Amino acid sequence: MTTRDQRPVLVVGAGPSGLTAAVELTRRGVPVRCVDRAEGPSTSTKALGVWPRTLELLRRMGAEEEIRRRVLPQRAMRYYSDGRVIADLRFRDPDVQPVCLPQPDVESMLRDALAEAGGQIEWGTELAGFQQDGPAVKAVLRDRDGTERTEEFSWVVGADGARSRVREHLDIGFEGATHELSFVVADIDLDGPLEPDVTHYFCSPRGILVTCGLPSGRFRVFTSAPPGLKRDDVDLAVVQQLVDERGPGGIELRDPDWISVFAVHSRHADRTREGRVFLLGDAAHIHSPAGGQGLNIGMADAHNLAWKLALCWNGLSDTALLDSFERERGQTARAAIKQADVQTRIWLLNKPHHVALRDNALRVASALRLFHLDYLPWLAGQRTVYAQPGFRRRLALPAGGPWPGSGGFTEGGLVPQRRIWDTTSSRRMPLRSALSDLRHTLLLLGDPAPGGRSARLAAWVSDQCAGTVEVQVLRTRARTLRPWTPERPASPSGPDTTRIVLVRPDGIADLVCPARESWRVRRRLEGLFAPLLKPADIPENRADALRHPPEAA
Repeated sequence: MTTRDQRPVLVVGAGPSGLTAAVELTRRGVPVRCVDRAEGPSTSTKALGVWPRTLELLRRMGAEEEIRRRVLPQRAMRYYSDGRVIADLRFRDPDVQPVCLPQPDVESMLRDALAEAGGQIEWGTELAGFQQDGPAVKAVLRDRDGTERTEEFSWVVGADGARSRVREHLDIGFEGATHELSFVVADIDLDGPLEPDVTHYFCSPRGILVTCGLPSGRFRVFTSAPPGLKRDDVDLAVVQQLVDERGPGGIELRDPDWISVFAVHSRHADRTREGRVFLLGDAAHIHSPAGGQGLNIGMADAHNLAWKLALCWNGLSDTALLDSFERERGQTARAAIKQADVQTRIWLLNKPHHVALRDNALRVASALRLFHLDYLPWLAGQRTVYAQPGFRRRLALPAGGPWPGSGGFTEGGLVPQRRIWDTTSSRRMPLRSALSDLRHTLLLLGDPAPGGRSARLAAWVSDQCAGTVEVQVLRTRARTLRPWTPERPASPSGPDTTRIVLVRPDGIADLVCPARESWRVRRRLEGLFAPLLKPADIPENRADALRHPPEAA
């Protein structure tokens, strides 16, 4: 039986991944120690692109107003070949529209969310070493003055970047490839004909040039470096020359506040879990910035782990739940690495027949809007589907026919973000946003038949899983969401046509089935919340706490 562990969770690294883990664990009542060996937050802009799924996570943490104030929404991605437009991908659907939001702003929002939840960051504190000892991890923390202390933690989350000490201490391999060319990046003032709300990709035999506007009014310039170019060789004049060679002309650069040269790697850790220690973000995988996925995938890693870790720490689930973290996030990381690597290689094509094939393919795909069918939703984080061992994808449509414009609910996939009327908040909002992100949701699609299988399942969940699973009814024709209430005395009714969706705290449909298979949902919940459903095995002072965890208030 799993019981609550009073030891805190140690989060190593206060970048986007580590901060997301710290915020989400703290929101769920788990004590966290978040340490970073740096003396304070980084001011380097680093990552820029933030996609809708990540914005959704930030809004859940209370960053709505800050998002509105800080972002520069992107209107399109535009591809050129030798100065001619070959593809213009416009973001007409807000569900796939990215924003430019520099990493320091993202980290600032996350630090505010952590403080609001009651947590803090210990700057100037590094992890000197650790060892796993049964149900605990004994970690040696070193302060600014060199003082070391050994403390015990229930779990350790390594979010300490590509040169992760956590990963190195575990002797986990980080194999992969490095692109032959290096790249030059600069944040700079730019005068010229480029729209700031469009990401421009200039492909030519001389190299790739990417530009996009920043919320500050400046521009990010990213271009492939000539062979042998070193950081000390790069100044404003060199960047200007590269832009003149590869851009549309008429662009004048001035007043850079950051110029750097870096290599692009594609690497993935051999494993992202070792006992009670996990790896997130760049500590687990790095890849080309093509597609702008790095920060987004790292934050998704952290969110995926945090809600599972919180259930285990609070004694609500067995630690077997954590086995799914490496499997699920590994699927996403491998797909992102592959996508970024392919796109980077496409950028750098220079043989005439390869260039002609690329340009024609992009023209056709753009004209037919093929990118909008799959590629952009995937970049936006809306097409996540976690395949399970022996997984057979089941597609279930809501009762009464398909939801207009929707493919339905897919096991392992995100709940559709279709707008509904939420009776609890008395406002219209996206369905996924209306569901709890602190607990599971039993979602009944249709009107449960009194005395039917779905109504009996709802009653069992309300009785046995109170505080950990919400029961909601979605009337699909009326597009109305309301909390389930115990049925009136049974009256004659037809067959129970309700569809049942068990939704995880991260908005993923864990299980989708018709009412006649309601036993599948009960079996899943009995396995997931086994400790909760065995009150006889729990001390009296714990039984009530388990039924009413801190986040249920």
